Amino acid sequence: MSMIWDVVIVGGGPAGLSAAIYAPRAGLSALLVEEAVPGGQLLEAPAIENYPGFTESIPGVELAERMRAQAERLGAQFQAARATGLAQRNGEWVLATSAGEVRARAVIVATGARPKELPARGAKERVGRGVSYCAVCDGYFFRGKDVLVVGAGDGGLTEALVLSHLCSKVYLVVRHPQSDPHAIRAKEALRDQALSQPNVEVLWNVVVDEVRGEGKVEEVVLQDLATAEKRSVPVDGVFVKIGWKPNTDWLRGGLDLTEGGYVRTDSLMRTDRAGLFAAGDVRDPTGRRAQAVVAAAEGALAALSAEGYTRSL
Repeated sequence: MSMIWDVVIVGGGPAGLSAAIYAPRAGLSALLVEEAVPGGQLLEAPAIENYPGFTESIPGVELAERMRAQAERLGAQFQAARATGLAQRNGEWVLATSAGEVRARAVIVATGARPKELPARGAKERVGRGVSYCAVCDGYFFRGKDVLVVGAGDGGLTEALVLSHLCSKVYLVVRHPQSDPHAIRAKEALRDQALSQPNVEVLWNVVVDEVRGEGKVEEVVLQDLATAEKRSVPVDGVFVKIGWKPNTDWLRGGLDLTEGGYVRTDSLMRTDRAGLFAAGDVRDPTGRRAQAVVAAAEGALAALSAEGYTRSL
């Protein structure tokens, strides 16, 4: 495309789609570049019950389609392409993509992050059918059931605490022995709060070897790291919190990232590079929650900041 866009949005999750709604409403020409079908992690949610404005649950796919339709109605355009690099040239931003270069006055990075997958047989095939990477999103569907949480950091203990108020039994898998003072890496206050719940049980020095079930999760196979023995535990759900990986490989070398690869911004979604903004799960996760409504709000802020920037040129 030979034109210079006011703003190019990279990533089509809730942050990018929200930015694509707000930017044209502010009078900006806006292009959203997304390699896959727009929607991001919304596409993996069978039902969403905590997004404002919906009295009944809505499939994540439908919510994403509505957001895209709204953005298109307001004037945003979409391009299916993979971002491969970003640079400044003659006072403009030049986004390199698998479909060619795109020029813009401002860029909003909203490429999100993906959870690190549980390295166990059968886990990937059962995502959305009992395997989940978000207790706040999916815990409601496991009310009164038995679940297992994988992860001994802040994320895992937060998941266990959330689920303890919903589920009958919460098993917490820890891959280190109880005698290891660093077995649970979560903050002490969070650890004490979660482990004090009467329905939370820690399974020490084990890993999940396999997730089983006909059409949905029915049991997990745990392997003892000391003896190599395996045993089955019947559960209805498996919640995984073993870390995230931001989708920023295409930005390395062109932007100051955190050690974990996240984008640093201020409260208005501005990076340390003029005209470059970021929103959603691609941002430094310190102090924020990975929720669709949070990402959407950040996308709106990024678009408004981009408007202010382009008006000042």
